[in-house]
Amino acid sequence: MKKRKVLSLLLVAAMAISLTACGLRSNDKKADKGGAAGDDNTLTVWAWDPNFNIYAMDKAAEIYEKEHEGFKIEISELQQDDIETRITTAVTSGDLSTLPDVFLMQDNSYQKFVTNYPDVFTELTDSGIDFSQFSEAKVANSTVDGKNYGVPFDNGAVINCLRTDYLEKAGFTVEDFTDITWSDYMEKAKVVLEKTGQPMLTGVAGSPDQVILMLQSCGSSMFNEDGSVNFKDNEALKKVFEIYTQMIKDGTFVETTDWDQYIGSINNGTVASAMNGCWVTGSITAAEDQANKWAVTNIPKVDGVEGATNYSNNGGCSWAISSNCKNVDLAVDFLNSTFAGSTELYDDIIQKGALATWAPAGESEVYNQPVEFFGNDKVYSKIVDYATKTPAINTGAYYYDARDALGVAVSRVVQEGKSVDEALAEAQETVEFNMGQ
Repeated sequence: MKKRKVLSLLLVAAMAISLTACGLRSNDKKADKGGAAGDDNTLTVWAWDPNFNIYAMDKAAEIYEKEHEGFKIEISELQQDDIETRITTAVTSGDLSTLPDVFLMQDNSYQKFVTNYPDVFTELTDSGIDFSQFSEAKVANSTVDGKNYGVPFDNGAVINCLRTDYLEKAGFTVEDFTDITWSDYMEKAKVVLEKTGQPMLTGVAGSPDQVILMLQSCGSSMFNEDGSVNFKDNEALKKVFEIYTQMIKDGTFVETTDWDQYIGSINNGTVASAMNGCWVTGSITAAEDQANKWAVTNIPKVDGVEGATNYSNNGGCSWAISSNCKNVDLAVDFLNSTFAGSTELYDDIIQKGALATWAPAGESEVYNQPVEFFGNDKVYSKIVDYATKTPAINTGAYYYDARDALGVAVSRVVQEGKSVDEALAEAQETVEFNMGQ
């Protein structure tokens, strides 16, 4: 019993790692190692965040070295933006020798960089890595023209975190919000607001994150398969906009001024739930006085959209092997044996808040331990399961241009009263203009 409690506390500690997931910024550290390794047993690596990504890479090397004596890695800490800048500079200068053997890349940047700089990446399609063991949606981020260019790392599966005390006051249970549609969710949200005085959801004003995660749950994207912008004729997106704007009118979704206010609404009890990437649990568990008052389930699916699901994703990164790698076989075997093959690795790095999208990890003892904060639910294995059910979409080479334009569209509909059709048409024109530059 004591062992179980200690392990439970360890899992809660993992949840407390907030906003350090891939794609978020960390303090930069001067990097002094560039280029591929000079010996047969060393790999050079570029990554950011020593407490999350770099810790995971160090642990992977430690595990791999047990069976491969003399193996080592040399890690240069670089911010995400710096990695992308160095890649661009290497291509522009025509000198790829400055690239490391392995580097970390944000999932939403993959399409852009592989499309624009294909000579930078080593194709991994026939490398022996079993990509079928990862979340299909996660793999799709680093897949271009049917070819694999990245080894998936962390989990960004979207979860619906609910205040069980508020639900009880409104006459509901977590089961009432599991495997439901948005129309059902919206009606129940009105009851929760009436009975508790709290909105069901909050989000940062002008941010398209809620819209984008709902769109992906439909199996739809901001881009068509041919790379063209998919706004003004996207019926799924229009339905999502209608849900979002109606909830704001109902008072069941409240926009905050910034990220701090958004997190504050969760921690101070002025919202009945939080719907975001699984990393949001780190912020939720920071309020220790709310232990056993939260539960995790899946998100609603959009009514009337063929292929719509109760699953989505927000955030994450993958590992790439550069074309400058001097020992591709070693790099492939290392990543295949660890990030694509080691429950020991994922059992360890969970203490840093790093959850797997590699399905076998969800079957381990650690992942199946109940987490006391969330009502002793096995939330880690549940999140891995959600990731495997998330629809794969085309994020597009101009993902961030589209994201920014969609954010403007959200603001114009909510704050200026523009029609959804007009706002999406304008957003599409903006992205198409940027793509033409």
